[in-house]
Amino acid sequence: MSHEWYSIDELARQLGRDRREIDKLVNRGRIPGRKISGEWQFHPMQITHWLEQEMREYSDGELQQIEHAQQSEELDRDEPVTSLLTLETVQVPLEARTKRSVLECLIEVAGRTWQIWEPAVVLRAIREREDMLSTGLEGGLAIPHPRNPLPDAIGQSLIAFGRTMSGIPFGAVRGELSDLFFLVLARDSRTHLQIQARLARIANLPGFLNRLRETQTSDEAFECICEADECVTGGS
Repeated sequence: MSHEWYSIDELARQLGRDRREIDKLVNRGRIPGRKISGEWQFHPMQITHWLEQEMREYSDGELQQIEHAQQSEELDRDEPVTSLLTLETVQVPLEARTKRSVLECLIEVAGRTWQIWEPAVVLRAIREREDMLSTGLEGGLAIPHPRNPLPDAIGQSLIAFGRTMSGIPFGAVRGELSDLFFLVLARDSRTHLQIQARLARIANLPGFLNRLRETQTSDEAFECICEADECVTGGS
């Protein structure tokens, strides 16, 4: 877009939802925005951060809406996750025992692509995001990522995956330990949100997390993720 703020109509298109529904949510204080000359305006990054949190409670249908509304030119429409994840960016087992070492190891794995131009900048941005609110989710899954896109620190968007041999404290709700980690590094918010929505849909597939946890090699984990990505598309 050529300007910094969304109008309410633009926001409705960005979210793939009816304008009247958005209007109700805004007036109830459910969506962050401000009035300028009597018209609601929304900052794109505030909307991205809000949507990230909202998606934790979304149904598969709502996540699918986000996927379709946030179509990125960088991603394959049918298999968005595996268009950014490669066998070389999967590591099973991931030799890490602390939250910091998980992040460092994941960045090293992602760096095999030679697309991490400033690893120290990437690590700092991810740690700052974790300090604000952990990306640890239910089921032992975590999806670390920077708060904002890093187009100057990475060459292209990518995903790395690692599984530790035992769970570690990562800040998930109710103190649940995490052992499955998807690192998401996107060059723009549209790509980031589409990937977040698809990963949430994959994680919700019956038995997927257990199957992924049972993989013993990087090849097996990569195949498991690719199959799940394809399965979600087939069920859409």
